[in-house]
Amino acid sequence: MSYQALYRVWRPNRLEDVVGQEHISKTLKNALLQEKLSHAYLFTGPRGTGKTSVAKIVAKAINCEQAPADEPCNECTTCKGIQDGTIVDVMEIDAASNNGVDEIRDIRDKVKFSPSAARFKVYIIDEVHMLSTGAFNALLKTLEEPPRHVIFILATTEPHKIPLTIISRCQRFDFKRISAHSMIGRMQEIVDNTDINVDEDALPLIARASDGGMRDALSLLDQAISYSDESVKVDDVLSIIGAVSHQLLHQVVEAVKLGEVGDGLKAIDLLMKEGKDPIRFIDDLIFLFRDILMVKAAPDLDESKDRITGDEAFQKMVEELDEVWIFAMMERLNHFQQEMKWASHPQVFLEMFVVQAAQQLNKTSQGADSNVQLDQNETIQTLQKKVADLETSIKNLENQGTQASAQGNRPAEPSITKSRPAAAAASGKNRVHAGKIKEMLHTASKQDLQSLNGAWAQVIEQVKQKSVPASAWLNDCKPVACSNEKFVLAFRNEMHRTMVDDKFRDIVEEASTQVMSRSLTMLTVLVAHWEDIKEEYVKEQKLAGNSEDSSENEDGSAPQEERNELIDEAVKLVGRDLLEIKD
Repeated sequence: MSYQALYRVWRPNRLEDVVGQEHISKTLKNALLQEKLSHAYLFTGPRGTGKTSVAKIVAKAINCEQAPADEPCNECTTCKGIQDGTIVDVMEIDAASNNGVDEIRDIRDKVKFSPSAARFKVYIIDEVHMLSTGAFNALLKTLEEPPRHVIFILATTEPHKIPLTIISRCQRFDFKRISAHSMIGRMQEIVDNTDINVDEDALPLIARASDGGMRDALSLLDQAISYSDESVKVDDVLSIIGAVSHQLLHQVVEAVKLGEVGDGLKAIDLLMKEGKDPIRFIDDLIFLFRDILMVKAAPDLDESKDRITGDEAFQKMVEELDEVWIFAMMERLNHFQQEMKWASHPQVFLEMFVVQAAQQLNKTSQGADSNVQLDQNETIQTLQKKVADLETSIKNLENQGTQASAQGNRPAEPSITKSRPAAAAASGKNRVHAGKIKEMLHTASKQDLQSLNGAWAQVIEQVKQKSVPASAWLNDCKPVACSNEKFVLAFRNEMHRTMVDDKFRDIVEEASTQVMSRSLTMLTVLVAHWEDIKEEYVKEQKLAGNSEDSSENEDGSAPQEERNELIDEAVKLVGRDLLEIKD
């Protein structure tokens, strides 16, 4: 058969032609030029990134008649013989089909013989992780101290399956995934040299679908050329890779944004009739929103825009869509994507996404500004209430100091306060007794709370890396108090508090400890109970101060030390900038 696939025709023959592995090419060039060659190399990395190609280039370079040189000449008899596979001194072995002890023993017995037509014997063992344990053991001694005329080059996509005793005897090179930008440039070079007409937007689609593998990209390009009539168009590539057209993506986004459930479901029905994969459609939507965010956040960042087409519909979405709305959409898409992976009927979940997103996210976006204003008003009102309560407490303290003066030195009888439902709930349902929180408040400070609030986003991110559900439950809470050893999370919903306290306590405490760089223990409480606990704590502090020291000033006012302690406690809770102290 005269025709050869593009990835075989355009396989690199020189290190400078290897795409996306400049760090490896430079190292090997210097080693070849200076003749500082290792006896064994280990090439690791994803498929299609150039491991075997680089191995053959190195084999040609060390045996080239022009050696020492940083590149093979590809013109001498040795280079051509290695390229054609006619020189037996360079052997490429597939470990997947030759993984037994006998095959490795055969290699071990033959390495002692000198090369027949080249300077070095080179053994290229591909997919070396497929060797059996016995085969690895048979190779071990030879790999450690091979004859001077032998070089081993091992290649694998799964280095974690290789024994450490093998890895330690090799010089390791990690091949990385090739960037979409580099693959597009290489494919454009091939297209220009083969007189193939390809749409400008088709190559980025191929690069994205290749997942960092140059061989996969050239195979898809080859397939698209065969599929097309005269030139490779975007629709041809979409048909081959099973992706969804930008028009359909924009149609679904527009329907969800406007709350048009019917239009969104029609688009989903058309998607399924075309035989598209619902999970792939979710992926395409996520990447579409990613591109919109990249353009809005960093319009000059070229490396982040290799997928972006820049058509009018896309630019319109960039101008109209709000970041908050986009974040909400991406979170919902991620949730449904996880559900669809294990579903028997993923189309149903896709339709559920369209219905829920159209009905809920649109309302959320419209009410975002008003919600922010309401939150600010609620915060101001809460702070005003705290300041008023503290002023009342100080006045009561002054009055009680006067009463203590009239009663002499008799110890003040503690007032019997009516038990609040919040205290009972804290001791019952909340698991964490109010007493523990009050004990923690003795050492709590505003500085610790500010420090935790400033790092709370990092804590949630650490939790999300360990458990996505745990981070979702934390959206309902916020830190309200913090000391050097403990912190309090206040929840609006009892179910959320129970889930975090029972199932995700270790994850949250571990993340908090890691971010804050000190060991922290978590306490949980409902928001309503927290307000009651604070009020009781202030009263108890006031009573404790009276019972410990009932002495008074000459004018009948409370002692200065007592007032200072209460003021310090108020500063810890709300901050000095929100207090107005009156004599």
